[in-house]
Amino acid sequence: MEIYLIRHTTPKIGKGICYGQTDLDLDLNYQEEFNKIFKTIPKGNYKIYSSPLKRCATLAHRFSNNVIYDNRLKELHFGDWEMQPWDKIATDDITPWMDDFVNVTVPNGESYIELKKRVNHFFLSIKNEKNKNLIIITHSGVIRAYLASLLNIPLKDSFSISIKYGDIFKLKKTDDSIKILSNINYTSKE
Repeated sequence: MEIYLIRHTTPKIGKGICYGQTDLDLDLNYQEEFNKIFKTIPKGNYKIYSSPLKRCATLAHRFSNNVIYDNRLKELHFGDWEMQPWDKIATDDITPWMDDFVNVTVPNGESYIELKKRVNHFFLSIKNEKNKNLIIITHSGVIRAYLASLLNIPLKDSFSISIKYGDIFKLKKTDDSIKILSNINYTSKE
């Protein structure tokens, strides 16, 4: 079975804003980005999973009217920091998180390790899928956390995996494993 893991296209938001689970619209050029995605994904009969946030759901709906929306595919919940400029977040709040973003919980949000747990739970739940190839439309934090698991990269180094808006990662699921077929642009921290 093939799995296409897709990051949503460019959201409509200014640079430097923390937006995690904020439900944003897409940038005006989203149709051009969609067209690139549709040219890359082979035509076929897919089971579609998506984050319910609009920036993912809009693309998912273009693939099919039968989309399974799953909250476990949402981006990191940035709690009190949602829609705040990164450079305006209080130093006393952001410094502990920047020092250990894997384990430190954002005020009224979640930690990266919590995101990883829900992402792993999602992938375990689709472990027995066999009948159709899958398209999973989600966010960079979700993709990085999952790819880090597959590549045995420490979670703290997962932001060295390059993931642009509209990027597609092709995976192959066999009975006992999932393999990455796409080239991964990763800069090792060693």
